[in-house]
Amino acid sequence: MRFHDSMLDLIGSTPLVRLRAVAARSGALVLAKLEQFNPGGSAKDRIAVGMITAAERDGLLRPGGTIVEPTSGNTGIGLAMVAAQRGYRCVFTCPDKVSHNKIAALRAYGAEVVVCPATVSMTDPGFYRNVAARLAAETPGAYCVDQYNNPANPEAHYTVTGPEIWEQTAGRVTHFVAGLGTGGTVSGTGRYLHEVSGGTVRVVGVDPDGSVYNGDELRPYYLEGVGQPSLPAAFDPAVPDEIVTVGDAEAIALTRRLAREEGILTGGSGGMAVAAALRVAERSGPDAVVVVLIPDSGRGYLNTIFDEDWLAVHGFTAPAEGVPVAAAVLGPGLPVIAPEESLASAWQRLRDTRIGYLAVSSAAAPVRLPEIVGFVAEHDIAVRIASGRARWDAPVADHVVATSLPRVGWGQELDTAAAFIAEHGACVVLRDGIPAAILTAADVASALAPDHPRTGSAL
Repeated sequence: MRFHDSMLDLIGSTPLVRLRAVAARSGALVLAKLEQFNPGGSAKDRIAVGMITAAERDGLLRPGGTIVEPTSGNTGIGLAMVAAQRGYRCVFTCPDKVSHNKIAALRAYGAEVVVCPATVSMTDPGFYRNVAARLAAETPGAYCVDQYNNPANPEAHYTVTGPEIWEQTAGRVTHFVAGLGTGGTVSGTGRYLHEVSGGTVRVVGVDPDGSVYNGDELRPYYLEGVGQPSLPAAFDPAVPDEIVTVGDAEAIALTRRLAREEGILTGGSGGMAVAAALRVAERSGPDAVVVVLIPDSGRGYLNTIFDEDWLAVHGFTAPAEGVPVAAAVLGPGLPVIAPEESLASAWQRLRDTRIGYLAVSSAAAPVRLPEIVGFVAEHDIAVRIASGRARWDAPVADHVVATSLPRVGWGQELDTAAAFIAEHGACVVLRDGIPAAILTAADVASALAPDHPRTGSAL
């Protein structure tokens, strides 16, 4: 008979699969390391067993104790699987952008899940890592694993993932590419490959646009499980030879191509990593052997990046047949005013441009949706001034007419926008997840006019 003592014995030894369709143009050998073949469905199984074993060895976690961890889902699933085998209770905190499927999976393993706002600052008590720290301090026998700063995280990849890749490629790997989340995968695996190859393997970390690793200003993004607001201690900045930035739209498009052209169902972080790997392969020549780590399965993202309605609402689809929302967008972009500017300034801009609404934000263009604190409208300013409820020198932040407006995607039917406008007065248009315009009834009417430059000839 052939069998294993527990699910934990199945962690690791994940396969390498050649990417043919999506990598055809590069000419290089691009190999995907499919971490979804771990029993918990992701690369995080590796660090989960490593971190818990280290905590037990060091006396930080004792029988009957409670594991507490802030997680985007996959680490929690790995920890919950280890806890089920070793008799621990689990409490996890997740940012609210984590998919419902992942949260449901955590609860299926018997874990308690606390959902926290994703857009609060790291210093806010409601930030999901701060909530986890508080719960660990308040719970007798609890241990906060802290994957972001736990040295057992990169160590698990140094001792297992790196040697696997070297052995599987017979030492021919020339590039290793992986997403940066906690930084443990790149730091541990990359350090081993550097050492065993004498420094010839090039290690590439991949970061979503808006995260700390690329050195740019922190901005919101849609991809889950990757990127950070600050550098974790689990990340060794000396290991990656290069950090590549990939935006939401490119990552999502590549993720969907992997499913349809390679039969690989993964999440947005996997698509992000492959997008970067293809860039590396195309510039590295036909002798390159590029190994890209795909961290998980796409089954946790069926209600987001694999859902046609979600894609359409967030502006990740092409314009629809007939008259799309895009036909009504003729201006230079989202009209934005800073919160500290005066109502007089807002009024002048609204009167000069006849756009009806301004988004209120202090962020640099292009402004992301969570960075908008509200909206001001021409009609509302007029009513407030006329009634004496506001002064012209008052800051616009004190007189927002709405904290949010309905959203429509760039490629959706114009009828969808018209319905929202009829009820709410305006709507925000998203293109590739980024606010591109604010539409009012006048914009819809103009798009349907016989002399409209895009649609008039078709009416």
